[in-house]
Amino acid sequence: MTGWAIIGCGMIAKFHAKAIAEIKGSKLVACHSRSIEKANEFAAAFGGTGYDDLRKMLANPAVDVVTICTPSGAHLEPGLEAARAGKHVLVEKPLEVTTARCDKLIDACSKAGVQLGTIFPSRFHKSAQLMKSAAEQGRFGTISLAAAYVKWFRTQAYYDSGKWRGTWELDGGGALMNQAIHSVDLLLWLMGPVKSVSAMTALRAHERIEVEDAATAILEFESGALGTIEATTAAYPGTLKRIEIAGALGSATLEEEAIKQWSFSKAIKSDAKILEQMTSNVTGGGASDPAAIGHKAHRDLFINFLHGIKKGLPCSIDGLEGRRSVELITSIYKAAKRGTRIRL
Repeated sequence: MTGWAIIGCGMIAKFHAKAIAEIKGSKLVACHSRSIEKANEFAAAFGGTGYDDLRKMLANPAVDVVTICTPSGAHLEPGLEAARAGKHVLVEKPLEVTTARCDKLIDACSKAGVQLGTIFPSRFHKSAQLMKSAAEQGRFGTISLAAAYVKWFRTQAYYDSGKWRGTWELDGGGALMNQAIHSVDLLLWLMGPVKSVSAMTALRAHERIEVEDAATAILEFESGALGTIEATTAAYPGTLKRIEIAGALGSATLEEEAIKQWSFSKAIKSDAKILEQMTSNVTGGGASDPAAIGHKAHRDLFINFLHGIKKGLPCSIDGLEGRRSVELITSIYKAAKRGTRIRL
């Protein structure tokens, strides 16, 4: 039996608990919050024992794996504690809010001999995996353009609901670092490394936050392809996130979990079936409601993580993979601030 513990008992932690409950041989044995009342309430709903003392929870021999659901800029410290305690560590996106903090966590887990994973469940959607397979098979030919669009909506009340929201220290950024990072990760996964970036960011429709609610970036990939990223939390009522790839031999569009375009000059038998079966979304996505997501992809990611532990191999989205999107987003912020192109 694999014992799991959750650090941070907010909204996203509930999806972790639901995912763990569906994994054979796994059990939620503990959860941690700075408020013992909140921890006990979470434990009553999902199982395990509630703690407000992190070290005491990590000393529990029944805990094998921890998932970290604290605010983004507070992932490092509990991750370091878990690594020192010999626990495997799964971290909600982003891995951390700077590459330096990512590196500290990666190094600590490596030295402790524990697995480190980053939670990007969008990679586990079948539609995304079909896009990845098409790219690896060269079905797009020479890719000219690739784009990620995240035009979501968050109310002012959303930002006002927590003092950490919209701060550089604990949110690490705005529409890019918090909301669009799933699409940034997918774009990097599909297209490979970025060579350089130029960008602009703005705060257009919200108050009392330090970070951007609108951003655009122009990318040059190592492959020579060009790319764009558009992200906002000020687009009422919010539309589903979209990834587009345009190549000389084919083009495809991924909209949340659905494939909306799948066109190749050299068609194969499975193409028609893909278009027929993959045109609708399983969940509503988080375009206007952060809770309008499912937990199935989290479950599949967790299973992948456990497989890595069993085989002694890194999971498919390890710490280094999680670092890539943080490096790109922080480079976008730097490019926007300086008004120059930044090389990664």
